[in-house]
Amino acid sequence: MKVLVIEDEKLVAESIRAILEHTGCEVETVYDGEVGTEYAELGIYDLLILDVMMPKLNGFQVAQQVRANRCNTPILMLTARSDLEDRIRGLNAGADYYLTKPFDSRELLACVNALLRRQGDQVDELRMGNTALNLASCMLECGENSVRLSAREFDVMRFLLQSKGRVLSKEMILARVWGYDSNAVENHVEVYVGFLRKKLASIGSNLKIEAIRRLGYHLEAEECFGSCG
Repeated sequence: MKVLVIEDEKLVAESIRAILEHTGCEVETVYDGEVGTEYAELGIYDLLILDVMMPKLNGFQVAQQVRANRCNTPILMLTARSDLEDRIRGLNAGADYYLTKPFDSRELLACVNALLRRQGDQVDELRMGNTALNLASCMLECGENSVRLSAREFDVMRFLLQSKGRVLSKEMILARVWGYDSNAVENHVEVYVGFLRKKLASIGSNLKIEAIRRLGYHLEAEECFGSCG
């Protein structure tokens, strides 16, 4: 799981990083709301953890902007502000949960696990056009036809489907699927897009992975005629 921590107090941010990395999460930290918003809107994270009182953009503004740009990543707000009005404001801005500092590491982990579990339980498939990606079996399905995806193919396809037609740069796909610290290069993305195009065609899918020159890829569904499921 990839987690983005947006927190201007570096000691707090690094403490959260250590707690989450101990459980196997990949964690990135940024230290102001403006940069945090840019990172969050990449769409490559499974959870956002953000402070309220930050320079440039506060946590309420970050949450509002992220939600306005159709990013549905769960948001956990961490803040020393415990007033009821602040909690309500945070939830109304788009936060899914509000945790008050100081917090116990066990409480933080319980909140993180609950939000990630809730996100995973929301759907068992992603669907677009006449095609579905089964999240449990890693099968790409179209009507009665299906094909199994490799782990990398599955991750790329899931990211494309989750983007809902938004253009994804090769850098974004690399970061999401291979990780920032990977030695993978853009050619890896091209290779796996090629694999997916062949598998989509093999099951009669009306989904097309379109290359946008100098920008990246996006998924689109062509009109179905005849036997589309």
